[in-house]
Amino acid sequence: MLPPLIHREGKNDDKPSKQRGVTIALVAVSMVVIIGMAALSIDVGLLYQAKADAQRAADAAALAAARLISISGVTGDPNNSSGSWQLTCGAAGTATLAATAVAQSPANVVGGVPAANVKVTYGPGAGSNDCSTLAGPGSTFSVNPTVNVYVQQANLPTFFGRIFSLISGGTSKNSGVSATATAEVYNPSGSGSLGSGMVPVQPRCVKPWIIPNIDPTPGHAAGFVSNTTGAISSAGIYPNGVIGESFPMNGDCTAATAGGCTPLVNPPAPLGGVLLYVPALVQNTSSAVPSCLADPASDYQQAIAGCDQTTVYACGTPLGAQVDLLNENPVHPTPATGDTATSVQCLTNLSPGLGPGGPADTLEAATYPFQIQAGSSNPLVTQGVVASNSLITTSNSIVTIPIYDNNGTRLVGQQQVTIIGFLQVFINSVDTLGNINVTVMNVSGCSNAATAQPVNGSSPVPVRLITPP
Repeated sequence: MLPPLIHREGKNDDKPSKQRGVTIALVAVSMVVIIGMAALSIDVGLLYQAKADAQRAADAAALAAARLISISGVTGDPNNSSGSWQLTCGAAGTATLAATAVAQSPANVVGGVPAANVKVTYGPGAGSNDCSTLAGPGSTFSVNPTVNVYVQQANLPTFFGRIFSLISGGTSKNSGVSATATAEVYNPSGSGSLGSGMVPVQPRCVKPWIIPNIDPTPGHAAGFVSNTTGAISSAGIYPNGVIGESFPMNGDCTAATAGGCTPLVNPPAPLGGVLLYVPALVQNTSSAVPSCLADPASDYQQAIAGCDQTTVYACGTPLGAQVDLLNENPVHPTPATGDTATSVQCLTNLSPGLGPGGPADTLEAATYPFQIQAGSSNPLVTQGVVASNSLITTSNSIVTIPIYDNNGTRLVGQQQVTIIGFLQVFINSVDTLGNINVTVMNVSGCSNAATAQPVNGSSPVPVRLITPP
């Protein structure tokens, strides 16, 4: 007979219950790890996205402020002799207000809402919120003004990371991002005196009207810029300076000649407050040419109404721009008006002989900073973006014109000329012979000896984002 089985309790009989306890603990720890990873992958990802949003807002704001500085004429008054810089880039200037508005616009939200803090300063280093303190002889700000924009968004919302708010010093209540951008406005006028050498500019979309270095306004210096240093001859705001100066700009050709241009004043000379121009040689078709052009096959008309990006108007060298006295007469009234008149009408919506207003944009130059009012035919108005007569910051009526080193030289044929600077002007009116009335918004001088690689841009005072040293 077999002995009865005796049940003895051993040490390992409680393994299942103990294992169940360890599993629960592991699950609890794993949940903390999973939530932590979720916080890293989602919340940190959102912070990186917000950081990118902040950088985009800062970049756009810096470029907007730089654009306003560029067209304001600040660089045309390098020593702030007019005392008017503050109105553009002071603590409450138009550039400062524009930068703040752009940084906090609905298009530049940071973390879904406008940035809470925007700071705009000017100049290198820590900068100043009043650029008028940066003027004076030897100041680099007058040659290449810089604007700095700091954008900060604090207290960004987090989701899974809210668990860390239970921990002292956690991140759910104090997370935030910031970004800084610096934009430069470059005017080479007189830059050779700063020791870095003369650096020229090469703007795009230059209109094919080559003008001599002759300031037609009585009481001003003989030329717009120095032939050798590129410095602005009559710096400052009108009436003492060239910025805001208005004058007729007439074609230096006889209207009786159907073919090429026969200059009336050759070599160029002062002519009773009138600036004379001759046609430039345009050898390629242009881009962005509007459909209203009278002669779509004319390269000259295309270059006025559209954008000629192939003709090189390079400073300091005679290897770029050429005059065209053989094939183009911009003032000859065939069939009804000359090439300049019809092309300017197409570009600006001006009616030849009727002056500014109506469908065309207008420049309010009586006070500084200048203001541009949108005409009824401005694309921003026709597309319903702004109302007619609203203030705008750009216009097709703003054009760039090359200045050549006339130096008593007689123009013939299709000779090359040396470009020594540019005028940026606003077209106020045009008559049937292509005589234009303009107001100077910017002057950029680059001398007849500039050899460095030029700074490219759409304007004679270009803007660009830079990384401060």
